[in-house]
Amino acid sequence: MPRPPRADEAGGLYHALNRGNLRADIFKKDEDFAAFERILQEALQIHQIELFSYQLMPNHYHLVLRPLVDGEMSRFMGWVGGTHTMRYHAHYKTSGLGHVYQQRYKSFPIQDDGHFFVVCRYVERNALRAGLVDRAERWRWGSLWRWMQSSPPDPKLLSRWPLPRLPRWTQRVNEPLSQHELDAVRLSAHRGRPLGDEGWVESIARRLNLESTMRPRGRPKARIEQRQKRKEA
Repeated sequence: MPRPPRADEAGGLYHALNRGNLRADIFKKDEDFAAFERILQEALQIHQIELFSYQLMPNHYHLVLRPLVDGEMSRFMGWVGGTHTMRYHAHYKTSGLGHVYQQRYKSFPIQDDGHFFVVCRYVERNALRAGLVDRAERWRWGSLWRWMQSSPPDPKLLSRWPLPRLPRWTQRVNEPLSQHELDAVRLSAHRGRPLGDEGWVESIARRLNLESTMRPRGRPKARIEQRQKRKEA
């Protein structure tokens, strides 16, 4: 089966994520989270990427970023995943015992308007939504906690946002997304479908060859219904 298309255009905004194989934990202790942040720092020094928001969860992670060169997100994510896998196996002595990640990373383009804020809220409240903390900013391994500190903690990871941060940002992150917003982000994450206004989505999908992410998967409903009717006749 051919791989689905992936956008990776300089200047675009993207959400990228990856999960542990079989949803197993890839971060088992605080030192694992801290080590991954150091990997992110190394990758940001090597690759032309701006990182705006992120959250590390026990069995997956989310990044909101912008490549500054065509194809740079793929190179960045490949380096991060490969380096983390190598160091994970070395630390836990699991080389040859299976994959760390379930597959290559997933990503989708984001329109540079209010949809960017929706995705950043989705990312930065991930631990709160999972019940790991009672306030989003209390999750140590993410950009909101980092942004709340009086001085940027090491390693330095975050770039200035492409849009001015909305007022009362922490309060906004702690407020649940609407069901429509949540469904839209999850669909885009699952399918690689661009997230934005309808006209922008259609335009960017056409320009970046992402039309297949817009079509329903599986057999068309009409064909299934026709076959069912023939069986009943």
